[in-house]
Amino acid sequence: MAEKKYYYSEIFHSIQGEGHYTGVPTAWIRFFLCNLQCSGFGQIDPTNPETYDLPFLDYDVSQVKRVEDLPVWEKGCDSSYTWAKKYKHLMGQETPEVLANKIVDILKTDSNPEGKFLHPMSKQTQHLCFTGGEPLMVTGQMASVGIYEELERQGNLPSSMTFETNGTQKLKDPFKEWVKRIDEEVFFSCSPKLFTVSGEQTKKAIIPEVVGEYRQVSKAGQLKFVVGSEQRQWDEMDEAIEKFRSEGVDWPVWIMPVGAREEEQTATAGDVAKLAFQRGYNVAARVHVYLFGNAIGT
Repeated sequence: MAEKKYYYSEIFHSIQGEGHYTGVPTAWIRFFLCNLQCSGFGQIDPTNPETYDLPFLDYDVSQVKRVEDLPVWEKGCDSSYTWAKKYKHLMGQETPEVLANKIVDILKTDSNPEGKFLHPMSKQTQHLCFTGGEPLMVTGQMASVGIYEELERQGNLPSSMTFETNGTQKLKDPFKEWVKRIDEEVFFSCSPKLFTVSGEQTKKAIIPEVVGEYRQVSKAGQLKFVVGSEQRQWDEMDEAIEKFRSEGVDWPVWIMPVGAREEEQTATAGDVAKLAFQRGYNVAARVHVYLFGNAIGT
């Protein structure tokens, strides 16, 4: 029986630009598929779909050969190519063994010719991040465990792994058993999508009992919210955080300014930072955006 193949959009080497692991060298795999669309990001009124402008819908992909050649859209989900069907033909599809080898390959540099997570120059262990799309959809859970097991077989493991999730996907038993089995840290970076920012309905996007389960599986994690300076966004966020806390989610809260590109972030970053630290929350700049412009593959 042939080994199952999984769709992915990117495998790349960069830094983590947000939250707890900011600045840490990281190998990334971005899976295809997501259960949310977040079309309200960057819109005049995120809560009113009639006013939406969604450039990814009209973009001509007929001449595009690689995901890396796509633009960064300033409105709607900034990674819509990871779930929109019109971009599926640009995705790769491989077995966990091949994906693990591709991850090792992108770690290779002149100073790390074998692609080791334990870097031979710095003697520091590089990080591994599973993102999307939504990496905790059933296919993502299965692929991630398979990738880890191949890296384990090769004796080349990170000391920690992040799952960048929207916090809506229940964990399957094989995934939970895997987390319990391994010694490496599994870090849940949970970014719930607010209706007043993303346009996603609260009942679909804010599911505290699911994130509470993540917290039971691993103590390591964070809540990460994207907000602007509008009071209604902060009111919604405060209410959501209270719901997560009531489910035992005691992770630190990080706040990021809304905006897929540096221009949009800069416009609100100072106001958002003040509102965040006055409430006692951590402030996260998207460092990769300032360094690389949020280009695909960074």
